[in-house]
Amino acid sequence: MAAFASGEYRALLSAYTVSMAGDQFARVALSVLIFERTGSAALTALTYALTFLPDLVGGPLLSGLADRRPRRTVMIVADVLRAVLVAVMALPGLGFPVIAALLVVVQLAGAPANAARGALLPQILGDDDYPAGQAGLSSAGQAAQVAGFAGGGALIVAIGTGGVLLADAATFAASAALVLLGIRHRDAATKADAKRSWGRDVVAGARLVATTPKLRALIAFACISGIYIAGEALAAPYAAELGGGPTLVGLLFAGFAAGAVAGMLLLARLPEPVRLRLLPVLAVCSCLPLVLCVLDPSAPVVVLLFVLSGVASGYQVTASTTFMRNVPDDRRGQAFGLAVTALKVAQGVGVGLAGVVAEELTAHGTVALAGVVGVLAAIGVGLMWRSASAVPSTRPTPAPG
Repeated sequence: MAAFASGEYRALLSAYTVSMAGDQFARVALSVLIFERTGSAALTALTYALTFLPDLVGGPLLSGLADRRPRRTVMIVADVLRAVLVAVMALPGLGFPVIAALLVVVQLAGAPANAARGALLPQILGDDDYPAGQAGLSSAGQAAQVAGFAGGGALIVAIGTGGVLLADAATFAASAALVLLGIRHRDAATKADAKRSWGRDVVAGARLVATTPKLRALIAFACISGIYIAGEALAAPYAAELGGGPTLVGLLFAGFAAGAVAGMLLLARLPEPVRLRLLPVLAVCSCLPLVLCVLDPSAPVVVLLFVLSGVASGYQVTASTTFMRNVPDDRRGQAFGLAVTALKVAQGVGVGLAGVVAEELTAHGTVALAGVVGVLAAIGVGLMWRSASAVPSTRPTPAPG
């Protein structure tokens, strides 16, 4: 991949992978730590939710920092802050309120850092190599999540929950060092004389997305993940229904993740016009295999269906890179935050609805129903995309690397 020829890209990729794996270690460790100290399943679930919920606020409200401040600086400051706060969490004797407050701040700090990374990538790679670089970044993130969740339990046994939290703090420190040493300084995308207020940035970013049909359609493509995520959301009850245990649960998760990695890397090798033509087709195909779960197939077939769904979901890289390319550089951080917020809301609602419906239907029936809904939704979004693509492009000129 040509993107790997860039030292800055390698530094960005390494920093992201290291911190992503550490995040998953910490999610496991915090769940265990809170349950050990409180004995409360409700507080344990709340702690896990707090690793996601603050992003819904931080996305729209804090992502604009990635446009108003140098993006490299935003990433370094956020990583250093998170390293310190996670290290404090490891101190013995902290109560739930203190840990929860620290966790909220840690997650809020991640919003501008993620926006800065997303907006910096096209600057580093340029227009031609950006899709392949984003595919590599997304694939590494998927792999790091799987490894982090799988290895978190073993690490807790080896070094304890406090040790795992300190390890997570170390990953943030390492990420800050990689960005500091491997990525050169660039001025803020927003010029100092622009005098844009924080509130004006938030409103302008929301208006840009709301009034641009192509951007709305691309966010809608991203939100389809909130439908096909039903398979992952119900992995445990689905495995039990199939007569399997934790191993099958892991295979269901891994099947989708492995398929997604393969799909991203395959699509990155195709010319851009081909990727754009495949976008609505693959959105439909990301949900279509799940419809076959209505036949209640055997476990190996279900894993295969999840893999196929994952492969088609690789279209998300095309959607995200096309989205960023159609946003002016000085608005990319804010727009990225809004898009991520919409994505997480869709996934959160999808997971919740899947759980509610599964209380009335079987797990395989719920997944199949999600597949049907997803196919219909993807067809509708495809029509939105077709209509939006008929409008003459106002794609901005990429910022120089």
